[in-house]
Amino acid sequence: MEFISADNIRELSNPGVISRQLLNPENSASTRVTITEVHLEVGASQPRHTHDASEQIWYATKGSGKLLLENDTTKPFKAGDVVRFADKDVHGLLNDGDEEFVYVSVTAPPINFGYAYKDKK
Repeated sequence: MEFISADNIRELSNPGVISRQLLNPENSASTRVTITEVHLEVGASQPRHTHDASEQIWYATKGSGKLLLENDTTKPFKAGDVVRFADKDVHGLLNDGDEEFVYVSVTAPPINFGYAYKDKK
């Protein structure tokens, strides 16, 4: 068994976005997955991007927004929805709702997301 205390959960942030690194290679012995909890303020976004060798599953737990997909397409994404992105799938998110948007992301194999965030706590 492995227990990760709240003190060992690192927060990464960009303007309007906080990513809580619940389980990752820096705080866990797991070599199979990264789990993050992502919070976006109203109007905040995560730009379109890809992951060359990892898939991601996002589970929306609060709010509503738009998935930013390939070829400038979008798709509504709201609390209760789940989406899976395969390796190299273009994905991002815009919180165009009227409250904070929160989702949980599972990434396999794991990625250390520190490279994508300006501030690290």
